[in-house]
Amino acid sequence: MMQNLPSEPEFEQAYKELASTLENSTLFEKKPEYRKALQVVSVPERVIQFRVVWEDDKGQVQINRGFRVQFNSALGPYKGGLRFHPTVNLSILKFLGFEQIFKNALTGLNMGGGKGGSDFDPKGKTDNEIRRFCVSFMTELCKHIGADTDVPAGDIGVTGREVGFMFGQYKKIRNQWEGVLTGKGGSWGGSLIRPEATGYGVVYYVEHMIKHASGGKDSFAGKRVAISGSGNVAQYAALKVIELGGSVVSLSDSQGALVINGEEGSFTVEEINTIAEIKVQRKQIAEIATQAAFSSKFKYIPGARPWTNITGRIDVALPSATQNEVSGDEAKALIAAGCKFIAEGSNMGSTQEAIDVFEAHRDANPGAAAIWYAPGKAANAGGVAVSGLEMAQNSARVNWSREEVDSRLKKIMEDCFNNGLATAKEYVTPAEGVLPSLVAGSNIAGFTKVAEAMKEHGDWW
Repeated sequence: MMQNLPSEPEFEQAYKELASTLENSTLFEKKPEYRKALQVVSVPERVIQFRVVWEDDKGQVQINRGFRVQFNSALGPYKGGLRFHPTVNLSILKFLGFEQIFKNALTGLNMGGGKGGSDFDPKGKTDNEIRRFCVSFMTELCKHIGADTDVPAGDIGVTGREVGFMFGQYKKIRNQWEGVLTGKGGSWGGSLIRPEATGYGVVYYVEHMIKHASGGKDSFAGKRVAISGSGNVAQYAALKVIELGGSVVSLSDSQGALVINGEEGSFTVEEINTIAEIKVQRKQIAEIATQAAFSSKFKYIPGARPWTNITGRIDVALPSATQNEVSGDEAKALIAAGCKFIAEGSNMGSTQEAIDVFEAHRDANPGAAAIWYAPGKAANAGGVAVSGLEMAQNSARVNWSREEVDSRLKKIMEDCFNNGLATAKEYVTPAEGVLPSLVAGSNIAGFTKVAEAMKEHGDWW
C-alpha cells in the first residue's frame, strides 16, 4: 500500500489498476512474497526536479519546471519519453513512468522505465524560443542521463525538432556522440518506422486480438474503427487501418471531434495527411472542419470526444489521445454501438470505470468475440519497442532497413500479445469459452519479469 504520500491522483490510479489485477489473480497465492516486490517497485529509484530558465524573443526571462522520474532500472537503462505540456506535473510523470516499467518489460527488450518533461507549452512559441528552452532544459538534464543510464525520447509536445535541439546541447556539453535520445533524425542516428511505430503497433496488436477471437477467420477488412487524437499515434494507426482494409470513422483533438457524417465512408489517406500537415503547424482540426472538402463528408463536434458522436456501428475503438479519455458512460456507449475490440494507443486511455465496464462485458457472451480490451502498456508498446531498436542500431553503429524494423516491430507486438494471453490463462482462470483478460495477463507478465530481476539484484528479498 502507498502511505504518507501527497495527493497524486494519476499515479494512484495507475498503481491501483495494477495492484487490483494482481490481487484478483492467483499470483499472490502462488507467490506471496511478490507483495513485497509490489511495494518496492511502486517507489521511484530517483526523482529529479529542476528549474528551466530561458529567454523569449522579447528578451524576457521565462521560468518553467523540469522533471525526470527514473523509476526502475532492473531490466536496463531508464527509458521513457519527455513531455512538454502545461499540464505536466509530478503525478502525471510518475503514472507514466510507472506504466513504462511494465510496458518496456513486455517488449522483451533490455529497458527500464522512466518519464520526464516540463510544464512548458510549445504551442504559440517560435522555433527560436523552443530551441532556447530545449538548450536550457538539456543543460540540467544532461547531468542525469546517458546511453547506459537513461535514454529519453519524445512524447506530447516533443517532436524530432525538439529531440534534435536537446541532442545538440547534450553533445556540446558532454563532448560525445551516443544514443542518449531516441526519435532522432534519420540521417543522424534515428530509426526508420519510429514516427509510425506506436500507431502501427497498436493496429498489429489488435490484428492478433481479432484473429484469436475469431479462430483466425477474421481481420480488419470491413471494420469500422473509431480513433481519438490526431497526433502521430492516431495518424499512423489510421493509415495502417486503411491499408488493412478497415474504415476510419473519427479523429479528434483537444478542441473537438471530427466524425464521418453517416453510417458509411472513411477518412482517406489524403484527408489524414491534410490533418497531419495542420498538426505540424500546431493548429486545430476546427480550422479545416468548415472547408468544403471536409464539411460535406464530416461533422465537427466542438468540445467533444468521438465515442458518443459516431453514427452507426463501431467495430474497433482506439483511444489515442491522452489519459482518461474514455469514461464509464462512454464505454457503455461503445458497447451499445457494437464495439468488440478496444485497445489503447494512449497511456491509461480509459478510466477505471471504463475498464470495469469492458472487463464485465468480456464474459457477457461466452464463446463469441465479445468485448475484448487491451491496456496501453501492452497495445501501445510499439513506440518504445522501436526506440529500443534505435538504441540497438546506435550501439552497433548500423542502420536497419524499413522492412527490417517493421518486421521486428510486428514480432514484438505478436510476442507482447501472446505473453499477456498465456499469462492470463496461467493466473486468471476464465469461465468456459470466455476470452482471457489481457489487462490481468499484461499486468502480471510485466510485473513478474521486473520483480524477478529486482530480486536477483537484491532489491527485495
